[in-house]
Amino acid sequence: MDFAAPVTLENEFVRLEPLIPEHAEDLAAATAGLEDRWYTSVPTADGVPAEIDRRRELQARGGMNPFAVRDLATGRAVGMTTFMNIDQPNHVVEIGSTWLSPAVHGTAVNPAAKHLLLGHAFDVCAAHCVQLRTHFHNRQSRSAIERLGAKLDGILRNVSVMPDGSLRDTVVYSILPHEWPAVRNGLDARLAKRR
Repeated sequence: MDFAAPVTLENEFVRLEPLIPEHAEDLAAATAGLEDRWYTSVPTADGVPAEIDRRRELQARGGMNPFAVRDLATGRAVGMTTFMNIDQPNHVVEIGSTWLSPAVHGTAVNPAAKHLLLGHAFDVCAAHCVQLRTHFHNRQSRSAIERLGAKLDGILRNVSVMPDGSLRDTVVYSILPHEWPAVRNGLDARLAKRR
């Protein structure tokens, strides 16, 4: 299956829905408290509709598959995530451009979403490699990626210019197919504690 093919993924904690303009109201509310996150790309509340359009345009070109993350405990969309930098011929994809409302940080939402995305990538799309990337200074994201069991591939230095003009060092992690069962077991154990 193509990484860019629209799909809805669901478990007992979250539903990942193809991103559409109707998600804008919930997602605008979900941005509250993220204004000071200079090291990641979170739209402003007013910028959510444009960000939805941008991601959908990238999807139309085959480079991204964007999702709204719906917290099933509240029924509200609480963030965005994507399959991005899709390299279908080589079966390589990145999980990224993820942001979540501070209200769900430390809950089951992020590990449950990663479980769905990784399961789809490896078990349905036959991924050879799933990458996760983050800003060098985003310690929260780096810790979450490392808790998954992803392996550090390296640091790409000065690879992009941030909106404030600063240069970004990007930390690259990956998970390979033979590592997915252990990563899945770790996520299953974490989510079992949330039941």
